[in-house]
Order: sequence, then C-alpha cells, then structure tokens
Amino acid sequence: MVKTMRASILVLGPMLAKYGEAKVSLPGGCAIGTRPVNLHLKALEDLGATIEVKNGYIYAHAETLVGTDIYFDQVTVTATENVLMAATLAKGTTTIHNAAQEPEISDLCHCLNTMGAKISGIGTSMLIIEGVKHLNGVKHSVCPDRIEAGTYLVAAAITGGSITVKNIRHQSMRSTLGKLIEAGADIKTENNSITLDMKGRRPKAVNIKTSAYPNFPTDMQAQFTALNAIADGHSSITETIFENRFMHVPELSRMGADLTLEGNTVVCKGVKSLTGAHLMATDLRASASLVLAGLAAQGTTTIDRVYHLDRGYETIEEKLKLLGAQIERVQD
Repeated sequence: MVKTMRASILVLGPMLAKYGEAKVSLPGGCAIGTRPVNLHLKALEDLGATIEVKNGYIYAHAETLVGTDIYFDQVTVTATENVLMAATLAKGTTTIHNAAQEPEISDLCHCLNTMGAKISGIGTSMLIIEGVKHLNGVKHSVCPDRIEAGTYLVAAAITGGSITVKNIRHQSMRSTLGKLIEAGADIKTENNSITLDMKGRRPKAVNIKTSAYPNFPTDMQAQFTALNAIADGHSSITETIFENRFMHVPELSRMGADLTLEGNTVVCKGVKSLTGAHLMATDLRASASLVLAGLAAQGTTTIDRVYHLDRGYETIEEKLKLLGAQIERVQD
C-alpha cells in the first residue's frame, strides 16, 4: 500500500514510537511533483531515531524517542502528522514549529488527545506534545472531506446547477466558498451543510493562487481550472505548492479550453463551451477536473485511467448520477 499511496508513509512515525523500529517502503502516489520524505526523516532523527534509506525502503530504529524542538523549513501536512504521532509516545516534550494548520491536523490532535495524548496549540503553527507512556483505544469520527465536498460544489457551479452538501464543516472551506461566491454562486451555509445555486448562470472567471491552509488549497486547483475554462472572462491560476500540477491542462485544451501555461501559472481565457473528447487522467485531482469538464461539455467525454479517482472519491459516478449527471464507469 505504501508504494501506491503517498499518505501511507504515515505508518512510519506510529510504528517507530510503538515498536522501536520500522521498515517502510518509500511512498508512491500521484506524480504531481517532487515531494521528498526528507522532512519526515530529519524530524524523526531529531527525536532520536536512526534512519537508513536503502533499496527503496526506509529503515528506522530507536531505543527511545526523546522530545525536542522540531523546525520545519516549509509547511508540510504529512510530516506534521508523522511527528505528532511519534512524539505522543516520546520521552519529554516536543514542540513543532511551523506546523501545518489544516483541519485534518486539528482532527488528528483531538483524536490523539482522546486516546490519552497531551497536545496543545491545536489549530496554530506551534504544536506542543507532552509524551505519555501509552495510548488507549477510542471511537472517533473522522472530519468530513472538504476537498470532496468542494469538488461536488464545483460540479454544480460548472453546470449552472444547484446542490446541497451535508455533513460538512463550512468553516474549513472559507477560501473555496469565497471563490465560488466570486464566480457568481449563491451560497447558504448552515451548521453542517452547504447549499450552492448558480440559477443557470455561467460562472465568472476567478483568479486562483494556491497556498497552505487557511488559503486556497492546492487540491482544489484542478477543479477550478476546469471551472475557469468555461467561465466568463480571463483568469490566472498560480500553483505554489507543487511544481508539476498542471497535467490536466493539455487534456482540457483538447476539449477546446483556451489555456496557456507560463511557468507555475496558467492563463485562462474562458470559452462558452467545451467539446467532449477522449482523455487520459494522470492523477487524483486532475481526474476530478476532467470529470467536471465532461459534465459541462457538449457531446460525450471518455476518460481513461480513472482508477486515480478511487483514492479520493468513493463511487463518484454514483453520487453524480444522483445529481442528474449522465455518467457511467466502464470496465476495460
């Protein structure tokens, strides 16, 4: 599993803390740019681990992990999570500086605290973990997926339709919702739901620049590229997190989108309509963007290699059918 899913490296920290050693394959995942694991490894070494990378595997060993100050040179979600889980069972206090602040980080902290961990500073860029001797099993409900919710909201926006997404914390989606409102959507939020209504209107072009939370998420960039492709006006989409996350652009261009790639920015001139085409999915969010474009396009769109979708969306085609989409998954 670790070889195919990037986030699977998150088994490294907990295994090292619990068993004192771990052998984990170097992670795989979407080919969207360089995502080195050096931040994970350096932080675990700072906690006292001995680490060797050999023949595609990470070998880690530690008699005892000892709390210390961890300084991340850049914001990193998975490395923050790995250190959090390892440090809960370390001896002494660990302080993570420049910690990621995503809602998923806070959710992990709350889960660990329920299990008996002592973590403070939750929701800030400085997390303080006082090591404990053991954790207890608990029942925990994972926070809703804001990226999946955002994708369905864009599906309604790109087709001029309406949708209500339930069991979602709208407070964690302010940047995405703000851009949808800017695009012309009427949005109503309640305690655990979001309703979007385009009332048949063509979306307006919106400028996008990805950044760490609470700013606009890189995982929504591809979906908004598809939205801007058929929007009224010109826009720019700048990617600051990954250097190779525009592989959906050539595929959208094959559908008639007017997109120009300039370094880490796509300049988009919105067209009134796209034309269905035979497309190739390259990664998780690119796959989602092509599905969204296909919903708005004239004619039939066929997308190959949609297995990428299954790592981030559960039966996306069935949920889109409930919204009125004409979509089928066909086995090769």
